[in-house]
Amino acid sequence: MTVQHVKITLILLILVVLSSCNAVKRLEADEHLLTENTIYQNDEKVSDPRIRNQLYQNPNVKLLGVPLRLHIYNMARPNIDSILTSRIYDNPKKLKFLKKFWSEKQIIKRIDAGINFNEWIKRTGQAPTIINEEKTNKSKNRLEAWYWNNGWFNVDSKYEINLEDNKRGTVDYFITTGKPYIVDSISRKIESPVVDSLYQAHKDKSLIKSGVQYATKDFGNERDRLTTLFRNSGLYHFEQEFLNFDADTVNTNHKVNVNVLIGDRPVKLGDTAIKVPFKIHKISEVNIITDYTYQNRNKPITDTTSYDGYNLMAFDEIKYRPKSLTDNIFIKKGDVFKDIDRTLTYNRISQLRIFKYPNIKYVEDPRDSTNTNLIANVFLTPREKYNVAFNFDVSQSNIQDFGIGFGGSLLIRNIFRGAETFEISTRGSIGSSSDAADSEDRFFNISEVGADMKLSFPKILFPINTEKYIPNYMSPFTTLSVGVSTQQNIGLDKQNVTGAFSYRWQPKKTLTHQLDLLNVQYVRNLNTGNYFNVYRNSFNILNDIAQNNNDVNPAYFSTNEDGTSTLIIPEGANSFINDALSNNIDNLTTDELQDINNINERQDRLTEDNLIFASNFSYVYDNRDNLYDNDFSRFRGKIEFAGNTLSTIASSIGLEENNTGGYNIFGVRFSQYAKLELDYIKHWDWGNKNIFAIRTFGGIAIPYGNSESIPFSRSFFAGGTNDNRGWQAYDLGPGSTGGRNEFNEANMKLHFSGEYRFNLFGQLNSALFVDVGNIWNVLDNVDDEDARFTSLSDLSELAVGSGFGLRYDVNFFVIRFDIGFKTYNPALTEGDRWFKQYNFANAVYNVGINYPF
Repeated sequence: MTVQHVKITLILLILVVLSSCNAVKRLEADEHLLTENTIYQNDEKVSDPRIRNQLYQNPNVKLLGVPLRLHIYNMARPNIDSILTSRIYDNPKKLKFLKKFWSEKQIIKRIDAGINFNEWIKRTGQAPTIINEEKTNKSKNRLEAWYWNNGWFNVDSKYEINLEDNKRGTVDYFITTGKPYIVDSISRKIESPVVDSLYQAHKDKSLIKSGVQYATKDFGNERDRLTTLFRNSGLYHFEQEFLNFDADTVNTNHKVNVNVLIGDRPVKLGDTAIKVPFKIHKISEVNIITDYTYQNRNKPITDTTSYDGYNLMAFDEIKYRPKSLTDNIFIKKGDVFKDIDRTLTYNRISQLRIFKYPNIKYVEDPRDSTNTNLIANVFLTPREKYNVAFNFDVSQSNIQDFGIGFGGSLLIRNIFRGAETFEISTRGSIGSSSDAADSEDRFFNISEVGADMKLSFPKILFPINTEKYIPNYMSPFTTLSVGVSTQQNIGLDKQNVTGAFSYRWQPKKTLTHQLDLLNVQYVRNLNTGNYFNVYRNSFNILNDIAQNNNDVNPAYFSTNEDGTSTLIIPEGANSFINDALSNNIDNLTTDELQDINNINERQDRLTEDNLIFASNFSYVYDNRDNLYDNDFSRFRGKIEFAGNTLSTIASSIGLEENNTGGYNIFGVRFSQYAKLELDYIKHWDWGNKNIFAIRTFGGIAIPYGNSESIPFSRSFFAGGTNDNRGWQAYDLGPGSTGGRNEFNEANMKLHFSGEYRFNLFGQLNSALFVDVGNIWNVLDNVDDEDARFTSLSDLSELAVGSGFGLRYDVNFFVIRFDIGFKTYNPALTEGDRWFKQYNFANAVYNVGINYPF
């Protein structure tokens, strides 16, 4: 029997043992464990989770058919306090022995520790769901309420409790719905003329529709819609409680006649309550207090100014250019009162990162005898001008055995008195890697240092006024950033310089646009002669070919201690490649020449310096309400073009022409390509912490003009903790090549993932997942057919990984552990691709923070 069969047998044995445990051993004689609920609607079984979620009692949660948490709960001992106490105090010899070493207080603490551990077992487990007739009746009533709220006003229900001799039982619910009620006429009784006019002008957008089955939620949503409409149309005093609906169903033949009821505003004058019509309120004045704190609330204002209809005030000194504040406050003098203006102002001020959460208060203008004018007071509390932060972390990855990272940042707020933020950050790391091509025997053999600067403006910086196209309510920002870094790592050692000039704005709450007008990156490889020390797979193939050919110049080899010969790096390896591709070596087979050509192409591409002048646009739609929303969708699209402007003007500005017919800047051939990425994520909340999530991704980058390939930093890779989890990062693909290189990347990618997430107990969750994807070369200079995507038949090279994982939720982040298995490996020969490596020996263990998508 193989080791794999032993593991599978062991897992099955554990499941059998758990399933054979007595799940009802903690039940009293008259108690029965609930094993199943069944709901019948008009004699047909119901599986709709919206209906099943109405039940107060559900069977214990099962994992692979076993109520694991129930078994854990049953491991706890009842009356543990008396058991532990009697074990010690009812045994004089044991008590005497313990007192030789422990005090009375320590003995009590030992008992308490046992009690606490027993309680922890209970909390980790799940108490048995005992059939309770009172709760069953509440479930029946709740089912009736759900059907009533969805238009079945004549619903009738009953239940049957089926008790079995083995102390288990089931519950059946029987629902008879009757004929549903349909909304018929919709009328109104609105006392205030201004409210009636607003209602009439917008009634075509009503969420209560004639001819539609009655649903209570439609009336709730309509109440919210009308309240929002009125409070954004000047009705400062309007509250939701002033709006009611009367639904008449008496002798209507299953019709619902709706009457919208809105009375006048109740006002208390002394001991008398009267009603007055609602009025439209306008903003007569906007005051901005720029340095408000609770401590100085009673101090006198010492600095004031007016700008564009706003009054700016300060207890000390106004430290902001007026326009930088007024552009971000959407409450304007002379405008009709709107709740949305206050919300937009709250959001925008918070985004600036200059002030703490603002406070906005409205008061009726005492100078107005009509009581229709409001004064808006905006209280802004500045954050500290300077903020210094430091960070330190320890990490491990598939590239780095051990690493220490450190860094710091300085944030300066309002640097030019225009609510800007300026941030300088530095970072550094040292690490140890067994893959480092380092001639010295050092533990810390890889390192990186870098610095970044970012200046952010709360507006669109452009020669032409863009307010008409991107108004301030879209929260526009302009960011200028520059970064430099240098690294000594397992690769070729690099210097990296980046710069960007970007715009970001939000047309809607769910929609974000970002335009990088200019995104520049320069990558310089410092140690290209180290290539074959790093990419050992390529070198081994090249060395084997050279050793098997007697026509290779012996000067290209060095002799090892064991007498064998090895190509000298880099001189011998590069000379052998040049001779082979120049047809100066005989007896090379076609396959050998192809391998040498592939190695040469990859070496040229990964050792060349890169200069990228790009522009890109990102479109992000995300309807997630908050961090705890588990039913949402997200779409991201990004398109990028690089090198087009330079290519157009290259000859006219006299750029240096290289030997391939392209152009160089400062001796570096600039990149030219088009790149597209599409990414879609969808989550479904199935209730009871059961979530199903999918992700689809497609990307392609096509070189043209001045380039024959895509820079490494802009290419795609597959595998890793957030990708296809059956493979390590960079180990999958391209195509069916089998990840023969150390870092496998390409210019086309497809990826699909599905994941079912469920709760095990407490904060511990689990998931079952399937990942499908691969990368390919397409329309570039790679000739290896196994790596290229040439037709739809190459979709058969989509790799499939599947597995399971554990996730521990610590509220503000999730610690994730996934095990991925190679379910379908396109690198294997056809016919042997499915499940041949589906075992723990070939599994990949992924540790990550937060969910993969």
